Amino acid sequence: MGTIKTTNIETITGSGTLTLGQSGETISVPSGATLTVPSGGLSGQNYPAFEARLSAHQANSDLATSKVLCDTVVFDTGSYYDNATNYRYTPLVAGKYLVYAQTAFDTTSGNARNLASYIYKNGSIYSASFVNFDANDGEGASPSTSVIIDMNGSTDYLELYAFTDVLSGTCNIQGQSYNETFFGAYRIGA
Repeated sequence: MGTIKTTNIETITGSGTLTLGQSGETISVPSGATLTVPSGGLSGQNYPAFEARLSAHQANSDLATSKVLCDTVVFDTGSYYDNATNYRYTPLVAGKYLVYAQTAFDTTSGNARNLASYIYKNGSIYSASFVNFDANDGEGASPSTSVIIDMNGSTDYLELYAFTDVLSGTCNIQGQSYNETFFGAYRIGA
């Protein structure tokens, strides 16, 4: 069959499903052509996606790396984020994901030395952001990190961790108001 040229293609009844191609085929949009996307976006575009926040301050001991327990789900399009037990994201759709996080720390004045926010994949550090105060100890900071990570769509999982090095005592990871500590991801491609 050759090329079909028309202005409009619709279902016979005006409601229903219009199928282009079949499983395994590729639908291509030529260079220079424009694809109009409905205001809600295309189904599957940047999905699945999630964002979770820390609802209350979480204490972190000196020289400790701890999982950040982001327990308040802002959105979770596939219900793949566990906000009650493991505090991890296990998307069941394979692809590349843009993963982002921010960890806000609060210490007493002049007490902070080194603070870090880590994105873990499958139990190991994958991305990190550090704030190092050197000899001029600080009061707090909000290191943030983002990275693109390949996920297999079955067993790969992501977690947020934090590290604190303070002169004494503990350091609070900030939660509650202002949404200081958050963790999220969305799929950007196959």
